[in-house]
Amino acid sequence: MFSRNPMHSRIWKRARPASVPTLIVMVLVLAAPQALPQSSVTRLPLPNNSPFPISAGVWVGDTLYLSGMIDSSVAKGAPGDTQAQTAHVLDAIRSTLAQQHLSLGDVVLMHAFLAGDPAHGGKMDFAGFMAGYSQYFGTKDQPNKPARSAMQVAALALPGALVEIEVVAVNTHARLPLSAQLGK
Repeated sequence: MFSRNPMHSRIWKRARPASVPTLIVMVLVLAAPQALPQSSVTRLPLPNNSPFPISAGVWVGDTLYLSGMIDSSVAKGAPGDTQAQTAHVLDAIRSTLAQQHLSLGDVVLMHAFLAGDPAHGGKMDFAGFMAGYSQYFGTKDQPNKPARSAMQVAALALPGALVEIEVVAVNTHARLPLSAQLGK
């Protein structure tokens, strides 16, 4: 909405850029640092050369996006409760991050998908999730806390799984060569 106040018109005339080309150059200069060349994207393969059509994670610049992880004991027929599955998944995430020279302290975003637990009337066991989660985040040894969403989902891909967690971590350490970041 434009003001009819003549004072506002005088202020706008003084504040606007001298020319359209100047404005274009300003936009290009401000946008340039955010542009990433395709070569800065590195995909991490799944373990054991799995043919499943996803990556275990993807590096984009200094940011690592890890695919969701489910407790491996569920596939072995020994699923635990939500607290145990949360702890196992976070252990797996910690291990994967360590292979990439990162830690749980580098995690900046987490999405936790919680299936309804039959032992809780088909509702997610948020207290169990928090009991597992709080062993890894916001502790004396690891005080960093990521931005996080936790939500109940109808089901997870593996029957018996109650927890799937995906994270985003940022390498804020001294810049390592990409090969060192990837553990090669």
